[in-house]
Amino acid sequence: MARDRTKLSDTEVQAWLRKNPGWALEGGMIRRTFAFKDFVEAMAFVNKVAEAAEAADHHPDIDIRYSKDVALAERADTVAR
Repeated sequence: MARDRTKLSDTEVQAWLRKNPGWALEGGMIRRTFAFKDFVEAMAFVNKVAEAAEAADHHPDIDIRYSKDVALAERADTVAR
């Protein structure tokens, strides 16, 4: 099923952020960094994100760091409704 590709307004983005603690608006992107105990755990999380993203036809930027941090980012005006 295709997702709603209607862009969010600034007001809708702010409402989304209030409903989703831990996420922040930075440079037009909604971002959050997750920390894991080890690299294997971080990669398992990334694989779960990938499966959910594919199912929703909604693909965030994923940044994997050796420090076991995974950052997710999505253009603020295209966050899933």
